[in-house]
Amino acid sequence: MWIYQKTLQHPVNLKSGDLQMAKYLITQFGGPNGELGAAIRYLSQRYTMPTGKSRALLTDIGTEELAHVEVIATMVYQLTYDATPEQLRKAGLGSSYAQNGFGIYPSENKAIYTHHFLIT
Repeated sequence: MWIYQKTLQHPVNLKSGDLQMAKYLITQFGGPNGELGAAIRYLSQRYTMPTGKSRALLTDIGTEELAHVEVIATMVYQLTYDATPEQLRKAGLGSSYAQNGFGIYPSENKAIYTHHFLIT
């Protein structure tokens, strides 16, 4: 399998909380086009590749996507570390907190950009 070094290649050390940024990063973590979905797609598609070289390439890419999941999750954790349930609710993360507590769960937030306006 792999050798896991238990350190991020690019350490994440965010100094302050930002619940709005965390909300967007959760979408990058587990939304339909997020890192977790990409990892699963690459690791699943590898089985249909005609050569060992192409299978190995998709395995490497899928594994790299899983590393991105770890970086994003670390960022979300640091951005929400001291937040209260009430602050999470006001930031639009109340349902995530209600279902998962302070755990980071793959999901898509309901905010979208339309032109230059944020619609929630």
